[in-house]
This record gives sequence, C-alpha cells and structure tokens, in this order.
Amino acid sequence: MNLPKLKINISCLKALFTQKTFYTSLTSKNLICLILSLIAMGTLSGCKPVQKITHNAITYCSESSPAFFNPQLDTSSTTADASAHQIYDRLLEFNPENGKIEPGLASSWLVSNDGLIYTFQLRRNVKFHKTDYFTPNRNFNADDVIFSINRWRLPSHPFHNVNGGSYPYFASLNLSETIKEVKRINGYRIEISLFKPDSSFLANLATDFSVILSAEYADYLLEKGQPSKLDVQPIGTGPYKFVYYQQNQYIRYERHAEYFLPIKGSEHLIFDITTKSSLRMAKLITGECDAVAFPSQNDLAVIADREDLTLLEKPGLNIGFWAFNTSKAPFNNPKVRRALSLAVDKTSILDAIYLGQAIRAKNIVPSASWAYQTNTKELGYNPVRARELLDEAGVPYNFTMDIWAMPVQRAYNPNAAKMAELIQQYLKDVGITANIVSYDWAIFRENLTAGMHDSVLIGWNADNGDPDNFYRPLLTCDAIPSGTNRAMWCNRDYDKIIIQALSTDNFEQRKALYHQANTLLFQEMPIMPIAHAYQYQAVRSNIQGLDINSFGGIRFDDVVKTP
Repeated sequence: MNLPKLKINISCLKALFTQKTFYTSLTSKNLICLILSLIAMGTLSGCKPVQKITHNAITYCSESSPAFFNPQLDTSSTTADASAHQIYDRLLEFNPENGKIEPGLASSWLVSNDGLIYTFQLRRNVKFHKTDYFTPNRNFNADDVIFSINRWRLPSHPFHNVNGGSYPYFASLNLSETIKEVKRINGYRIEISLFKPDSSFLANLATDFSVILSAEYADYLLEKGQPSKLDVQPIGTGPYKFVYYQQNQYIRYERHAEYFLPIKGSEHLIFDITTKSSLRMAKLITGECDAVAFPSQNDLAVIADREDLTLLEKPGLNIGFWAFNTSKAPFNNPKVRRALSLAVDKTSILDAIYLGQAIRAKNIVPSASWAYQTNTKELGYNPVRARELLDEAGVPYNFTMDIWAMPVQRAYNPNAAKMAELIQQYLKDVGITANIVSYDWAIFRENLTAGMHDSVLIGWNADNGDPDNFYRPLLTCDAIPSGTNRAMWCNRDYDKIIIQALSTDNFEQRKALYHQANTLLFQEMPIMPIAHAYQYQAVRSNIQGLDINSFGGIRFDDVVKTP
C-alpha cells in the first residue's frame, strides 16, 4: 500500500470522530480507515513511531511529557505518573484502598511521646536498578534516605540547586523549616527530629514526592561532572527501571527483576505520549494502548457500553477552582473577589463541563475528607449583588481582566477552555470584559508561579488523605514561592489556624480548626471552589490489576494483560 495516498484519511478520521455512534458501531471499513489515518498522521508529522514491544508489554497512553523523572522537582501529575510509582519507592506508602500508612522502604517506625523524634528501621537487601548507564555496588541503606531528604531541605547540599533547585511540594509545606535533623543511627536505622510537632509528617513521607534516590549514583554523577542526569536518567528501587525517553513521543521501562516485593506486572511498560484525548481514545479502541489517561467526559458512556473496554470510577480527592491573583489590584480586594464569584452560576458549569460527573464544591476539601463541613456557607448566583460590590470597590464597567485556562485535561477540570468561555459570558453580564489566556503547559505553570495571571482555572489532586494536604499547599503564605498557592494569597490569621491544626493529633480539635479556616476562606474568597470530580480510568477489558490511585500517580506493578 502506498502511504502518501493516505492523506485523505485525515478528513476521514475527523468525520468519524464527529459521530457519537462511531465507537459503538465501528465497522471493519471504518476501523481500517481509523488505523490508516493514525498511521498517516504519524507519517505526515515526521514523528518517530513508538518502539513497540509486543511480548508481555503494557502500553499506557499518557497525555504529556514529564518535566523530570523525579517528582521531588515537580507537582505535576504527569511527572508523578511517569516516575513516582514506577521508578521509586518511599519510606512509607499509602494503602491504595483505605489510605492508611504502611511500611515501604522503612519496615517499621516509632514516634516519641512529644511528637518530635521519628525513628525508622529500614529494610535490608533492597536492590537499586542496574541499567546501561549505571551499575550499583551496594544495596539501599540509611545514606540514601539522608541524601534524598537533605537534597531538598538543605540549600548547602551539593545537589540542592541541580536542575533548578525548586522543590515545590516540600516548599509549599515549609518542611525544610520543620525538620531539625536527619541522623544516621546505623546502616539501617535513621532518626528524623523536628523543631515542632507536625501531625501530617508521616503522611507527607508517604506522598509521591518523598522518593528515595541513590546516594551512590549521585556521587558517581558528581565525580563525572554530570549531576543533572540524576533527575533525567533515574536510578531507583521501584518495580520498573528506566530504559529510554523520546520527548513528546514515548517512555520505555523494564521490570526490575530484583525488586524487593513480589509483583505481577508485565516485563515491559511503555508510556505512549498522546496529547489529544480523541487520539488516546482511538488508540485504546484499536488496542494500540491498553489504558489511557484522562478519558474525555463525552466518551465515558461510550467506554462503558463497549465489551472490549472497562471504565473504572472512584470519587476523587480533588478540587477544581477559580483562583484570583490577590497580589494584583483590584483582586487584592475581597469585595472584588466576592463579586466575581457571585457573578458566575456554578450550577451551569457543573452541568456543561462536568456532565454530572462531579460533586458541587462548598469548600476546598471533598466530602470524603474527615475535615469536611456539611454546613459550610457557600455563595450563590447573584449578578445584581455582584455589580453592587464592583461599584463599591470602584471597578468600572468594561473593566478588562484575564482568565487563564490550563491547556491540559484533568479530572478536577476536564475542559478549562470551555469553562473560561462560560465564565466570560457571565462576567460580561456584570460589565467585565474577560480575555482567555493559555500557553503550552510547561510555560503556563512557569508563568503562573511568576504571578503573571489575573485569575486562573485550575485545581488540585490530594497526595494523601490528610486535610492538611489541601489547606497548607493551596493557600498558606509559604506556598506562594513554590507555585502551589495560585491565588498568591497570604493571610497570617489563616496560617496560624493551619499551624495550630498541625500541632495536635486530636481529630476533633483539628476538625474545629479547619472549620475556622473555612469561615475565613468564605469571608476572603481567594478562590471560588467549583467541583470535586470523580476519577475515571479507561482500560481494555483484558487488562487486570489497574486501579485508580486516590493518593497519587498511577501504578503498574501488578498490572497484567490476559489473553
């Protein structure tokens, strides 16, 4: 067959995807058209095709390229998916079913009565990856834990400034100021002492970001004068080892044959980087991918109806919101922020964007959290009052502002561009002109951290079940430099409440303090909570063992393909 003649199949593909019945009534002729169209698109774009491994391989269609292969450096779920649970392990792990903290590289731990000293007993005989670019000479031990923690907490550490020197998750929690010392007791026991009690400390050690690196590999790279490779040619102890990465195309992994835990995962794992949701869906249908990231809301019913596909669903520990940049006038005025929130009909957003697949957000924590407040106050839709507040604040008719809409799809916001268009129309009704702004995802996040936005439609996926994982990284003063506080909001009264909540292990006391924080957030309105979305995962029906991880990135250690 002559591939150049397949150019017409691009229009064929476009026509197919405009038919809602296409997926469920896929004929042989249309299937051939689809496959050839995809081949043609790859040929015409000049992209190198994914190097397929047909024997005992799982292929996952991811939606974008990771920033690094080390989640310490990035809070994006893309980076976490590609590295956190494939390449690395942590001292502690979350049980994916109930969120309880379980042993990881630490087999046991003790906490002093005053909550200031944590002692961890480490596992023995844990092997690091052997790759084409590094062969370890020793097993995992205390030195690796000390290296991994001190790297992000100590500015004087030789690797602290490598690859940017930014550790946004840890910075958002100010953990470097919480930890007093990480001390080696012996080769398989460490002690971490804190300046002050932190009831979320163990949970933070179990998040995707608290990965354990190889100190031996770091020393090797430092000696070679190539320290930056630590985060792009990774070495970990996890169930899969890194093999090859072609940016914007694919990532290859191989199973870690000497992994310290029993795993059932396939010998090979491939991340096929496919940015368009429609193409991910097409690859899932044709079997080119075994699972896909972020299936489109419009495709969920189609997936559920197909016998060859399975739709996984779970309530999400997340929040989608509209954040106002409080470091800029007039958004530094609570009246303006309240007016903007009153101007928007949240119900219409839930109907048009989430299609009934999300729960209305009253505050920043979802109902699954033990800190959720059922009687919390919530603003309704009141454009008349919105205009009154804008007049009181001195905001004129035809005031112009920007709404930044993130360019990627997430469960907490499946279509930020469309949401921005809806909000744009509502703001027009109260005399505000809104421009919609978007960039490439990497540039978008960089500019957000720099505070270039007026407002932004974005969200947050929880990394653990502790409510602190919402309250502290999203809205405390310390979270502004790290880029997780998108509202750039700093309120010392709020910070005092959050710090008080961390100083006790009593759930009722903590819950009462978080309810105080909710009241303050309602008064100040740095963000408008929109939705807590359900999480979905689409897989082929012959894929077993893939579950939705509510507490972090996707895991493939027990995923297998049946005949």
